[in-house]
Amino acid sequence: MLDRYQDGPDSGVFTDGSASPNPGPGGWGAVYVVDGEVVAQAHGHDPDTTNNRMELVALLEGIDLVPKGTPATLYSDSNLAVRSVTEWAAGWAKRGWRRKTGPVENLDLVRPLYEALQARPELRVQWIKAHAGNRWNEYADSLATAYAREEL
Repeated sequence: MLDRYQDGPDSGVFTDGSASPNPGPGGWGAVYVVDGEVVAQAHGHDPDTTNNRMELVALLEGIDLVPKGTPATLYSDSNLAVRSVTEWAAGWAKRGWRRKTGPVENLDLVRPLYEALQARPELRVQWIKAHAGNRWNEYADSLATAYAREEL
């Protein structure tokens, strides 16, 4: 898989989540890469979930791959997940974890993710385009869908 893709950043934590069908069985993957070398990776699955939940789990699990105090960027191809924690969560927290229009979706994941990122100011979250040939994003995608295959 890595031979097919060469583009994109060569350091950071690359995360992805999936569900097929959505909702349905799903998986998440995270890989921590420094200068093109895999330092750590993790993946898992849930028999009944959504792609949005798996994207959030991937980010949350990705945080744990980076040693505390080590600056890193966490990349996600989910604009919803990225914006949830970088733009909207601060306002939700001020309103008692409620949106102006009602409850926050996936609060059980959004809140701990936001709080973990607040506790780790050396980490930042950034969106990366999906299926655009970014090597480590494609690798994270393969981890996220590993639950559906015999081989990783």
